[in-house]
Amino acid sequence: MTELRGVGIGLGVAQGPIARMAEPLPAPKDAKSELSVDDETARVREAIGAVARELEARGAQAGGAARDVLEAQAMIAEDPTLEAEVDSRLAAGKTGEFAVHDAFASFREQLVALGGYLGERAADLDDVAQRVIARLRGVAAPGIPDPGHPFVLVAKDLAPADTALLDLDKVLALVTTEGGPTSHTAILAREKSIVAVVGAAGAKDLVDGQSVIVDAAAGVVTVDPTADEKARAANRAEARAAAASAPITDGALADGTKVPLLANLGKPGGAGEAVELGAEGVGLFRTEFLFLSSSSAPTVEEQRAAYIELLSAFPGKKVVVRVLDAGADKPLPFLNDAHEENPALGLRGLRALRASEDILREQLTALAEADAATRASDAGPADLWVMAPMVSTVEETRYFTALAKDYGLKTTGVMVEVPSSALLADRILEIADFASIGTNDLTQYTLAADRLLGSVASFQDPWHPAVLRLIREVGAAGRAHGKPVGICGEAAADPLLAVVLVGLGATTLSMAPTALADVRATLLTHSLDDARRIAEAALAADDAASAREAAQAASAPSAA
Repeated sequence: MTELRGVGIGLGVAQGPIARMAEPLPAPKDAKSELSVDDETARVREAIGAVARELEARGAQAGGAARDVLEAQAMIAEDPTLEAEVDSRLAAGKTGEFAVHDAFASFREQLVALGGYLGERAADLDDVAQRVIARLRGVAAPGIPDPGHPFVLVAKDLAPADTALLDLDKVLALVTTEGGPTSHTAILAREKSIVAVVGAAGAKDLVDGQSVIVDAAAGVVTVDPTADEKARAANRAEARAAAASAPITDGALADGTKVPLLANLGKPGGAGEAVELGAEGVGLFRTEFLFLSSSSAPTVEEQRAAYIELLSAFPGKKVVVRVLDAGADKPLPFLNDAHEENPALGLRGLRALRASEDILREQLTALAEADAATRASDAGPADLWVMAPMVSTVEETRYFTALAKDYGLKTTGVMVEVPSSALLADRILEIADFASIGTNDLTQYTLAADRLLGSVASFQDPWHPAVLRLIREVGAAGRAHGKPVGICGEAAADPLLAVVLVGLGATTLSMAPTALADVRATLLTHSLDDARRIAEAALAADDAASAREAAQAASAPSAA
């Protein structure tokens, strides 16, 4: 029996035989085509178009976050700059297969050099190239294996197109050798409630047919388990299934301390599922969906309709709306299309909105009008809170809260995503009504590691004590001023880390709706004193892995 360690996603446990992801297609040789340039070009155009349409269709079928990722992949496939790279090689008489391979590889190197969001898209580019080359060769694209029985999938990492449409009747669990807690694979696995351990480097040596137990709660893959270990894992899986089917209750600790559990949503259409899964409101509503698919800013009327739909789904509940968070990995031509050497440190979030204040004012107008329109609801109005992204100074806090209140928005706050705002939380919360911590960006800026760049994924871990210390600063400021402090980053979806966050002073937790059940169940096993003790154990560690291990040890029944 061998144990492999990685980062677990959720609390699930599963067991079964391994099936490994197929190896990539071999690279085509540099060869001259027997067809004319026009015929070869037409062949490539058809293949690229077919792959783009397939990705769009998969996205439409999958929905949710997967749809957004796959639509972005389809856009990459038909990027005009990439098309020109392919055409230059076809014009030189190369085969379509080599032209695609070589052009995509060259483009990939450019994206990796740029880093950030574009650097992360390099992996997506590899997947698109493989699919196009497979179509040109008339063979199946590498993808999910089908051994004819349920299996544990082992892969280096998964392309979004594969993760989005996993057959959950066959895929018992997922193990990857690369990736971190905020990778696309982890996010999509969490959204689909797939038992997963990511970043388990030792899994590269596993072979088809080997028996494993995948324990996401512990972040452990047990290879060739004993019969007793298999029986214990099966009992845990049954107990978890029974807990998931139990009546949904509000979020709370074992001592009755309330910890409202809220949903992160990207579109109003996700409200129904969130409510079914027990969301007590919305802790983060991303408004980018209204802006990203358009060449111009949406009208006040268009925005108001979307906000009314959202607010109407949560009568009497808190709904926290984040105004447009653009820039960095989400550039918009009508907001900020200027080239920046390091856009993650450039004109993004509230900075970009201040530079185009008319867009911010229109958004605040639409939110205020939607709030007024839903106050006549028979079920009672939603409790609308509005916050600004990427606030880094006290002056920015004062600017946004004053402007939002001018529009009649009564509860206004800021997101804490950079170390400066965490360190100034005591002053910021003298002004703002609340703070919401975005742990993805806070981790990125604290550890100086781009959260979308695979080469530094190991640094992108919210368990790092430096990140936890900053969260503690915000929690302490919230208590001192009697102001709520929420968590809306991926960290809130990690059940044990959720306990630590409450121990650090978080008063609400917001996450993907599918994570609510696991977090709710874990909170109920600890009191507030427990949470504070477990948090102190994590804070005393030197690194993220040690902090996680210390929290696990402190949370064990014998440690209480």
